[in-house]
Amino acid sequence: MANGMGSARQLKKAHKKQKHKKARRHPPFRLGACQASGIVVKLDELEPRQPNSGKRKIARIQLTKNGDQVSAFLPGDGAWMCVKEHDTVIIEGIGGSKGKSKGDLPGIRFKVIKVNDVSLSEIVKGKIERPERR
Repeated sequence: MANGMGSARQLKKAHKKQKHKKARRHPPFRLGACQASGIVVKLDELEPRQPNSGKRKIARIQLTKNGDQVSAFLPGDGAWMCVKEHDTVIIEGIGGSKGKSKGDLPGIRFKVIKVNDVSLSEIVKGKIERPERR
């Protein structure tokens, strides 16, 4: 390969031809699905990034589709009390750019929207009682 004056074009072409292998993560839903169902394995609390403080409630969920475990945010006051271990939940993306985490939650890319086939927001508001696990 040339290294003298006027060799920039050749070096640029050679650089473009190189294949850079990056560690590509596949999304846990796969196949373009926007929601997935799973079973709650563990309930936990997470500290947000600086300068915020407090405890954000999250659930560790094992997806029924492929067995992957993901962490999902429990939105709303009292959502922590509405979700128990071994409940069936439906999760969706939290809305960050490019499928990444949003706001002050480090590494959390999903949120819980349904518990035992009933909307979590309706349960938190008190419009519907929490159904028992089937």
